[in-house]
Amino acid sequence: MSHYRSNLRDLEFTLFEMLDLDKVLATGAFGDLTGEGVRTLLAESAADAEGVLARAYSDGDRHPPTFDPDTHAVTLPASFKESVLAWQRAGWLRIGMPEALGGRPAPAAVKWSINEFLVGGQPAAFFYLDGPPMMDVLYSEGNAQQRHWAALAVERHWGATMVLTEPDAGSDVGAGRTKAVEQPDGTWHLDGVKRFITSGDCDDLFENIAHLTLARPVGAASGTKGLSLFLVPKYLPDPETAEPGARNGVFVTGLEHKMGLTASATCELTFGQHGTPAVGYLVGDVHNGIAQMFKIMEFARMAVGSKAIASLSSGYLNAVAHLRAQPTGLADPEVRRSLLTQKSYAEGMRALYLYTAVHQDPVAAAVVSGADEGMARRVNDLLLPLVKGVGSERSYQLLADALQLYGADGYLQDHPIEQYLRDAKIDSLYEGTTAIQAQDLFFRKIMRDRGEALGFVSARITESLAGGRAELASARAALATALADVTAMVATLTGYFAGAQTEPREIYRVGLSSVPFLLSLGDLLIGWLLLWQAEIALAALERGAAGDDADYYRGKVAAAKFFAANVLPRLSAERRIVELSDLQAMDLAEAGF
Repeated sequence: MSHYRSNLRDLEFTLFEMLDLDKVLATGAFGDLTGEGVRTLLAESAADAEGVLARAYSDGDRHPPTFDPDTHAVTLPASFKESVLAWQRAGWLRIGMPEALGGRPAPAAVKWSINEFLVGGQPAAFFYLDGPPMMDVLYSEGNAQQRHWAALAVERHWGATMVLTEPDAGSDVGAGRTKAVEQPDGTWHLDGVKRFITSGDCDDLFENIAHLTLARPVGAASGTKGLSLFLVPKYLPDPETAEPGARNGVFVTGLEHKMGLTASATCELTFGQHGTPAVGYLVGDVHNGIAQMFKIMEFARMAVGSKAIASLSSGYLNAVAHLRAQPTGLADPEVRRSLLTQKSYAEGMRALYLYTAVHQDPVAAAVVSGADEGMARRVNDLLLPLVKGVGSERSYQLLADALQLYGADGYLQDHPIEQYLRDAKIDSLYEGTTAIQAQDLFFRKIMRDRGEALGFVSARITESLAGGRAELASARAALATALADVTAMVATLTGYFAGAQTEPREIYRVGLSSVPFLLSLGDLLIGWLLLWQAEIALAALERGAAGDDADYYRGKVAAAKFFAANVLPRLSAERRIVELSDLQAMDLAEAGF
């Protein structure tokens, strides 16, 4: 039996009953795609994910990629490669892609729902299959030649990587030292070493790999402002056909040995240091590297968040199935508390990433929240660090709880949960650690935005507090208190930020509180989305839902009420901690640690 358990029912509920997908499709913005068509796509992609995609999950873990330093080549297990290619052949990567790149129009929420199956069934496969979305960015940012290559790259199934990190720089992208030297023919030669490059080599999965690489042109400014983005293909492509030609001078020179997600080859890449120049093409003929790379990074952060959430969902459903097969079933109160916590977070965070995806489509945003195109973009920006940061932190925490429910059996490789846990830890580290997500949330998505997107979302929460069913009155009261607590946290952090203009050390208080704030805002939004769902579920029960549907809707109501009673009250304590923040952690001498 497959390790992966999708939650097709919950996806359909969230898309159609909560986020009005039928109304979005009725606008005609996505061609002739219908609600029935979407349901068919979801059912078929879920079946593929639970079947051929998931089949090699443990084999890829037990037989990780190997590296030959003489040929600079990575070898992948055959069963894993077949999983990757099966998903590619099925065409799921083209859903939601632009038609100019061979894609099929679909709302972003539908695209990310299908991606949930991919990252849940075989998470490492996703990072070999991100060529099309990366080529979408190259198509939008590149010059005419690069747009031509991007379209052909999707057609020819190229792989792609995002190349930022360097051995001595870590998360400090602006400290990168890889240099770029302009050549008389308009190309550039890159020289340097990059580390932690996902899918830096892919065996024989793809005929070519497009390395989208940040480097500093000679003479450019220091820091992130001096970085430019270059297309550095593994093989130099023919200008017209993109047929791979001569080997380019970018080589894998190391393979990391990791705690989890071992089927994903994490490589060291060396540019221009093995006797062959590493030829790069300046993306768009403009030196705007960090902004261009952030468009790829936004996609990656959404992907990592949805990967974490998909793993938690499958882990939770596996735990439920395991416990039901035990003599005592689900009778123990602690078991039920743990399961309801997992359920509420898994389903609430799914709603969070789909609500975020809605705001990646102006048409869908107008239907669901009333946001205009500009506000939709800002709401998406606001929510992305929550999808990634909250999704990764809560999922890792709760997968550990799911493992606990197996007892000692959970520690064995007989069950997938131990691999879920190992594979999930990376989610809070790459594409920006949780601390980076928290600072991005406060400084860029709230302060730089003057709080307008946050105010827009807060207004939607406030609207939901007016009226509603009596059965949820206490839950709405808890949500109102949580909203007040988070609003007060924002005011306190803003005060610390303002105080830093005259007393620079005050900025430390923001840093000390930023992660707790990120998690608190995430809990507030999850609590709101769960209550939104509970109102819909109660209406369905009143209309006479029966059988499995009735059980499903009752579970929705229970999850919302449980979260409101057991999680939201913690935000009052978090508010108090933020308000009482001191600088003891910064004042302690290093020797004291």
